[in-house]
Amino acid sequence: MTDYYEFSIPELVRLLGSRFKDYRMRSNMTQRDVADQSGLTVNTIHKFENGLVPNMSLSTFLLLLKAIGCIDGLDDLMPELPESAYLVKDDGRKAQRIRHSSKKSNTQ
Repeated sequence: MTDYYEFSIPELVRLLGSRFKDYRMRSNMTQRDVADQSGLTVNTIHKFENGLVPNMSLSTFLLLLKAIGCIDGLDDLMPELPESAYLVKDDGRKAQRIRHSSKKSNTQ
């Protein structure tokens, strides 16, 4: 199994670009087809696939996933979690944020 923590962000983007190219080709799509579907330029897709983009916005990446029909993979990436008893307050409402209690010391 690959330890993705060992990769820098630009390395991860290059890896995703390379994998994206494989998925695109297996979908029998050209870069032009993806550009037309996503509204992005062929140049953007070419740079992403060839590791020439040091970073990419999440919204751009999601457009690319939609274009090749892989947007459903988000459920594998971050599956929806069941309700957590930890996040339910005493009054039954769901916590909106996590706060850690501050500990005040009584040293004088």
